[in-house]
Amino acid sequence: MWDEQDMLSIVQEVFRPQSKIKRLAHLSGRAHSETKYLAGRHSRLEEFLRLFRIFIEFFRGMRALHRVGPAVTVFGSARFREGHPFYDLGVKVGDALAKEGYTVMTGGGPGIMEAANRGAKLAGGKSVGCSIVLPREQQPNRFLDQVVTFYYFFVRKVMLVKYSYAFVILPGGLGTLDELSEAITLIQTGKLYDFPVIIMGKDYWKGFSDWLQNTVIQSGATTREELHFVHFTDDPQEVIQLIKKTTEGIGVQVLSPIS
Repeated sequence: MWDEQDMLSIVQEVFRPQSKIKRLAHLSGRAHSETKYLAGRHSRLEEFLRLFRIFIEFFRGMRALHRVGPAVTVFGSARFREGHPFYDLGVKVGDALAKEGYTVMTGGGPGIMEAANRGAKLAGGKSVGCSIVLPREQQPNRFLDQVVTFYYFFVRKVMLVKYSYAFVILPGGLGTLDELSEAITLIQTGKLYDFPVIIMGKDYWKGFSDWLQNTVIQSGATTREELHFVHFTDDPQEVIQLIKKTTEGIGVQVLSPIS
């Protein structure tokens, strides 16, 4: 049990003036949970309460997504809006996945995420979003059957991996690249089974592909065999075939295909 001196120390830490780094953890005058958590050391009480909040967020996400069905997560930029060729590609991918009985899961936001959810929804399939609280860009799109909103990026990333049987990576920015590289790392290191990571938009990702082939592999930092699960294609039907090969191989029962 804590004695009187321990309690006094806790009170002093909780109510002492915020440090400069903690003040920097405020976005638009409001404390952002993840920013504050990552902004250095806090009191033991604050750290404990934060862990409890993280646990609750994991629990809430798992409870909400437990019955989403066999899902495929589609990533891509929030900045490519309706009418852009990449948005149209996202709609086609969502449509193709839904018609094969897969739940389409995205980050729940606008742009390519919206496009994939839209394709799934209009095809009569299931459309799910794992949204994130951000100061801009991220608002749940209108084509979601179900949305779960997270405060912590790392919790959201676990959910997107845990309930997916494949990643489809469309053109995107740093967030998309982050999800791509993390998935590849998890599979390469044996933390995640060899599910397919399918990269669409071959011209857009050409620099990344060339870097893997001509720098990373050539230097010996990895091998082609270790990256056998990474595929580049612009054909939604090839995406379906690659995913079906994996799900059928591990005995996953998909929803009834939509005719």
